[in-house]
Amino acid sequence: MNSEAHLTLYTTLGCHLCEELEAWLARLAPEAPAPVRVEISDDAVLLARYGERIPVLEDAAGQALERGFEPERLADWLAARGWLDHEAWRQVQQPAVVDERHVEGAVMRNGRRFLGGSGVEE
Repeated sequence: MNSEAHLTLYTTLGCHLCEELEAWLARLAPEAPAPVRVEISDDAVLLARYGERIPVLEDAAGQALERGFEPERLADWLAARGWLDHEAWRQVQQPAVVDERHVEGAVMRNGRRFLGGSGVEE
């Protein structure tokens, strides 16, 4: 990876969407540089610029991604930079198959699932 490659994450304390973006980033782009977190509440200019837009992820060229907590947007942005782990993205896109009749602690009655049963359909 080139030494000029870096990411900046404009964020603020307690931003759950920022945490979500970081989790997606770790999952979809493990080879991307770790983002440098910039606290916007410490700077009036940054707060005015990003206050209602965070999380904002920015690459070394200044290209920003807003709403990066949306996996599709983040995947496209990462792919354009060569950082997307395509296998991880494929796994995310495959829906999990759950047999709701055998969920631990639940029982099916007349097509409805109720908690507290043996987990076997009656």
